[in-house]
Amino acid sequence: MIKIIESEKDNLISAKISGIISKTDVEKIHSLIHIIIEKGNKVDFYFDIHDFEGYTLQGFWEDIKVDSAHISDYGKMAFVGDKKWQEWVAKATDFFSSSEVKYFDLREKEAAKKWIAQ
Repeated sequence: MIKIIESEKDNLISAKISGIISKTDVEKIHSLIHIIIEKGNKVDFYFDIHDFEGYTLQGFWEDIKVDSAHISDYGKMAFVGDKKWQEWVAKATDFFSSSEVKYFDLREKEAAKKWIAQ
């Protein structure tokens, strides 16, 4: 499930991610991406990941389609979590994109918020 968190930064999509991500969840993010890029901005992301279990098959496929269509539209990405594999995902995202990507442990949540707000 993706729960959107209010943000004061116009080009930031901030979300809590938990449970299983569905196609509907990804579509919700996709519409927000379009709102930001239509204003001529890069899209920054702040993801607070807790008890994440994975994707539905349709959700995973939709996420791949959205990312492949918009990877050049992405700016900074902050991943906040408590699992080693989440840190690896952030590193892989950094490697495969031109975005500036950082992983923060849950204890560093405030630092992540400060970094993504800059």
